[in-house]
Parts: sequence; structure tokens; C-alpha cells
Amino acid sequence: MIISKSDRKLQGTISLPGSKSESNRALIIQALCEEPFRISHLAVSEDTHTLQSLLSAPAQGLKDCGHAGSTFRFLAALYAAQPGAHVILTGSERMKQRPIAPLAEALQSLGADIRYTGEAGYPPLEIKGATLHSAEAISIRADISSQFISALLLIAPTLRDGLRLQLENEPVSAPYIDLTLSIMAQFGVSHERNANEIYISPQAYRARDLNIEADWSSASYWYALVALAEEADIFLPGLNGYSLQGDSILSELMANFGVTSQFINGGVRLLRSDKQLSRKIFDFKDCPDLAQTVIVCCAALRHEATFTGLQTLRIKETDRVLALQQELRKTGAILEEKGLVYKLRFEEMPSGPIRIETYEDHRMALSFAALAMVLPQVEIADPEVIVKSYPGFWNDLESTGFRISR
Repeated sequence: MIISKSDRKLQGTISLPGSKSESNRALIIQALCEEPFRISHLAVSEDTHTLQSLLSAPAQGLKDCGHAGSTFRFLAALYAAQPGAHVILTGSERMKQRPIAPLAEALQSLGADIRYTGEAGYPPLEIKGATLHSAEAISIRADISSQFISALLLIAPTLRDGLRLQLENEPVSAPYIDLTLSIMAQFGVSHERNANEIYISPQAYRARDLNIEADWSSASYWYALVALAEEADIFLPGLNGYSLQGDSILSELMANFGVTSQFINGGVRLLRSDKQLSRKIFDFKDCPDLAQTVIVCCAALRHEATFTGLQTLRIKETDRVLALQQELRKTGAILEEKGLVYKLRFEEMPSGPIRIETYEDHRMALSFAALAMVLPQVEIADPEVIVKSYPGFWNDLESTGFRISR
């Protein structure tokens, strides 16, 4: 797919998909709730469709989660706590390279019957559901993935003894843990939190209809386009300034790039200002899904920034750090690594078109598409990869004046 634009002006209204993070948590709660309830504006992402499909089938046999990390982790906990379930939980080849041991071991300490069918510590998992219980606190590493913690929290109120969870090491993506607890609270589940310990007593989820907020991660690509535009006026309905989503920090983060966020009429209006980019350090520990978007923006603007908090990007859909380094080089940007700190330096930006490989990672396609605002054209090698989170993105680009050649 080739993307181009004849000018650097941007205007329009974009209806974003529902939040995948909220949707997947709500679907697990729906499966655990004794009474039915409706979920509106559910995410249209492939990950959410996969979770819906697997939840609608009996908890028996082979369950393939594909590339969907949160789906795999949430279902591992759900099936482990479901007496009578007996599944082989698997995924893509990349999923089989992503660690699962901290979650599996935590579940086993609660009495779960889980074994590895391949390499120890990695999917696939054979899970035989059981009644889980623990009279004492259990510990889990919090510095690998917040989804391990969220998976345990979601099943916690349904356990015989509830759950007292101690988080080891400083949590990554901590706002996603807060998101899980906040959504659980909307369904009547309370918790106690003291430093790095979370306690949830045995209690029942209470049914209530839920409207999913628009997805802030998907909004990031429009913020990037506005940041690279000369003139811009974009309205994104369904977003609010008091979002539960951790990526809502985006409005504050992108103000550094001259993007003004006006929360009006049930959404956010993005305007381009003349503010000069001066911020030198960006920390993505709490919002790793924004890293590619912001780093590509800095590269396009030739801004020599420093980045931290990228550790978890190594175990995402691809090694996102390596993928960024390889594709940024095509723009004349070098992402240098020194320990856990990364810095951009620049060579000459190409004057012609470039081709971006996606590494089966939706965020590579979505974040690098913004370069079409500053380069003659950008070719995306595997455009269909965006179905994982934002399947309508290419159509939305066309609606704002981009030319898409498929």
C-alpha cells in the first residue's frame, strides 16, 4: 500500500474504534458475572473478536489466541479458575516466544493445574480448570507485563478466598492495573491497596450495561498526523479528559509537539499550534504503546530526544525496539541504545519514497503512516496488519485527503 498527500493540511471528524483495553476486560467480567449485561461500542479489533469467539465456545479443546497477548493472558486465568475446563491455550509463533511463566506460576500457587506443552515458561499451556484458593498472599513479578496482574485481578473476586496479591519490583504499564481495578469497581467489586499489595475479597460482579470509551491508543496516530501538519483541525468523538485509559496521557504528551486538545461536545478537538518542540526526555514506562508513535514523530521533526521505559517493547508482537531501529534508518534517523536509554541522531532525510516493513506488528504500520505527511510517499509492506487494533484506519486517512494506492 502506498500513502501520499498533496499538502500538509488536515481536517475532519474521525470515529475511533472502542478501547480494546476496556473491551477485553469487560468481556472477561461479562463471562464471570452471573447476570447478563450489554456492552456497547465494543472494540472492532481482531484481538477483541478473538476473545469474543473463544468465550462463546465451550472451554474444551484447542484455543488459538493468534497474536492477542491480553486475550491469551486473561483466558489463561479464566480457564484455570473454571472447574471442568480442559484446554490447550496457544497462539501464533510470536506468541510462543512471549513469556508466560510469572502468570502460570502465580496461578499454580493458587492450585491451578497448568503445564507447558512446549518450552517451559512459554505458550502453549494445557489448563485443567479447578477451584482456586489461597489463604496467604501470592507474589508476582510486576516488571514484565501488567496483563499478568490484570488477569489475576479479574478472577480474584470469584475465588473462594479472594486474592491478596503482592507486586514484586516496580510495575510497568501501571495505569493498566488501575484501569482493571476501575472497571471492576464499575461492576461492584471493591479492593484494598497498600503500597505494592492489592487485596480483593470474595464478592460477586454486579451486572450493569457498559459503554466503551473510544480508544486513546488509536487516537495517538491522529495526534501524530496533527503534529506533523502545517494546519490541522481534527475532531475525535467519544474521548474525554478524565479517561480510565493510561494512554490518555497522550493529550499532555503531544502538547509538546504543538497539538492543542480541546475537550468539547463529547470528544476532543485537535488543533495545530506554532509551539516549538523542546522536551528532550520521554519516559514510556507507563504508556509503552505510545512509544512508536512519539519516536516516529521525533524522527520526522529531526528532534534529538532521549527515550526511556522501552524494556517491554522487546516482548510485544515483535521486538519493537529492533523494528524501530531498522525502519527509522530508512528515514535517516538512528535510534542509538545505551543500556536502557535510547537517543535519536540524524543523517540526511531521503527526498524520495520509502518502504516500511511491519514485522506483523499493527503499531509499526499505524505509527509510520504519519511519515506521509512529510515525505513524498510511504509504502507499507503489510497494510492488513492493522486489523489487530484499528481496521478502519486506511479508510479514515482517505477521508482526510490522503491518497491510498492499494
